[in-house]
Amino acid sequence: MKKIQNPYAKSGRDTYQCFGCSPNNPIGLQLEFWNEGDQVVARWLPRKLLEGFLDVLHGGIQATLLDEIASWAVQTKCKTVGVTSSMEITYRRPVLISDGEISLRATIREAGTRMAIVETELLGNDGKLCASAVVKYFLFNPEKAASEYFYPGADAFK
Repeated sequence: MKKIQNPYAKSGRDTYQCFGCSPNNPIGLQLEFWNEGDQVVARWLPRKLLEGFLDVLHGGIQATLLDEIASWAVQTKCKTVGVTSSMEITYRRPVLISDGEISLRATIREAGTRMAIVETELLGNDGKLCASAVVKYFLFNPEKAASEYFYPGADAFK
């Protein structure tokens, strides 16, 4: 596994407050990512303040986690940025906050010049599948990605 560098955190832009991945956002998820073969992976420790039912990680937070890792798969594997076009989530079992750290995985299933389909998984601390999603991303061309979305290029993530 090789850690993926977060070039946005090193950009010097004090406006970088992404809820999913900014280390500067005190109420954010502060995710970090690794390359593992053709997958992007992350480990994350749920916090009680993000529960829905007692001791259960809120489903909206689970969706955010899956969407965020899909975005990083697009940025590092498709070498551009995009926006979520659709997301189909299947919740399989509760994510108990008291169980501790969870794992996230994302794999690019299909990618073209305008669309990518990303398969994502959220695994409990015991390795069992808790939720999965198929995320469709509309991709921007490299010029638009750089000029309008500050995409630093694929090499910046190494």
